[in-house]
Amino acid sequence: MSSMTSPPSPQRLASLDAFRGFAIASMVLVNNPGSWKYIYAPLAHSEWNGCTFTDLIFPFFLFAAGLSMAISLGKKISEGTDHPVLLRLLRSILRRASIIFFIGVLLNFIPAFHLASLRIPGVLQRIALTIMLAAPIVLWGRWRAALAAIAGLFSLYLLLMLLVPVTGADGLVAAGRLEPGNDFGAWLDRIVLGGHLWASSQTWDPEGLVSTLPATASLLLGVLAGYYLAAPVRRVRKSLGLLAVGVLILGLGAWMGAILIPINKNLWTPSFVLSTGGWSLVFLAVFHAALDEAPPGFLLATRRACLPLTIYGMNALFLFVFSGIVARMLQSIHIAGGATPMTLKEKLFEAITTLPLSPENASLLFAVVFNLAMFAVAWVMWRKKWFVKV
Repeated sequence: MSSMTSPPSPQRLASLDAFRGFAIASMVLVNNPGSWKYIYAPLAHSEWNGCTFTDLIFPFFLFAAGLSMAISLGKKISEGTDHPVLLRLLRSILRRASIIFFIGVLLNFIPAFHLASLRIPGVLQRIALTIMLAAPIVLWGRWRAALAAIAGLFSLYLLLMLLVPVTGADGLVAAGRLEPGNDFGAWLDRIVLGGHLWASSQTWDPEGLVSTLPATASLLLGVLAGYYLAAPVRRVRKSLGLLAVGVLILGLGAWMGAILIPINKNLWTPSFVLSTGGWSLVFLAVFHAALDEAPPGFLLATRRACLPLTIYGMNALFLFVFSGIVARMLQSIHIAGGATPMTLKEKLFEAITTLPLSPENASLLFAVVFNLAMFAVAWVMWRKKWFVKV
């Protein structure tokens, strides 16, 4: 990540920072329970098909990245922008995305430096790849190009996943087997990435290569929302438009999930893209109505109420990386003494379990305290006007 920058422009969308802050705060919350044995169902990923609250968070982050890309690039380019200028912007975007990818790989080295089993995919890597794929579309096209790209990505994904026969992890050869390790994406990941997949599965990866195609569509939905919000249309409550389209896309995702391909986060199916994209638009509509369209008498109050999320959102990527490093260190530092060695995280969680709480509530309390610690870092950075950009 690069050096600190000046504070954001006051003209930026307040709803964007709050929405992004909501996404990163939620991500930190669900990624850091006191114990993975004791978590509430909404705060866990669905085992395979289906969608929980936790499954919404990563798509929210990609949606916010697309929204930010459309708005920031929209200020730098116009219909008559010279080709050399666009190429310079593309090189800058690709450089930044490469740094994000590299940071993600480095995180997978912590706490053990085993190159032979290093996981190459990951959350930051997926963010980087989707930005790379979407950048030319945003630079050289507009909303029609983004829509066409989404349709093309969906079509290619469905063709590969449903019609191309491959050898599954169980040795059977068939097409359209949307089961762990037996789908086309898992087959390709095993060929290309070999032993560098998610350690918990080893035969497939939730951030694999093929599922990055529809994940890019999640980002492009955010790009479309950015185009809509940046359009110079007056006397129109854009939050209502966001809400209406969000509900429509939610219905389309449910329909696709019922008749064509199930809603599945691990496979990042098109029905999952539409369902989570619909929820992204609904949440953004609420934030936009409260923080950008509220009457003057309420606007100050709503922005104050959402200030913690806004603070989180101004350094979202840095806080995700920092929280990941802290979480890994808590699990790698061992405390001597006692009948059995314990990690520092286990020791801290053990202290919380002495409170009169159920194991699930104790685990949730640990996650909340961890989140508050990360917010304290975000607050200090905000007060000092430190905004880390890649």
